[in-house]
Amino acid sequence: MAYAGSQQLEKRLTKIEARRRALSHGAVYSVNQDGLIIARPRRRGMRRPLHLVIVALVGVLLFKAMLFASIGAGTYNARVATLSEGTAIERAGGWLMHADGLTVWLATQGKMLLK
Repeated sequence: MAYAGSQQLEKRLTKIEARRRALSHGAVYSVNQDGLIIARPRRRGMRRPLHLVIVALVGVLLFKAMLFASIGAGTYNARVATLSEGTAIERAGGWLMHADGLTVWLATQGKMLLK
């Protein structure tokens, strides 16, 4: 029969290990009123993946504008129309790459800056 205190010890050790693992991913330090410095695990959130998605969307938008400005409206729209008639993946690409108002505006602004 196991000693009852050993179960409490195992539970405490499990909590200590979990806290140590959480602190290894980052910590926020604070000072109590008595001067004791306490390290708390940094909260993990959706900030980083959301940030990456926003950067990717801006990158795609700038790529579309650069492509639109460099090859011209007629050629760009013809190529997007060709994409829209292809397979499912090509249709998705055609939908993503179609020239919306913001893309056209960015392309004209980019052309004006380059002249």
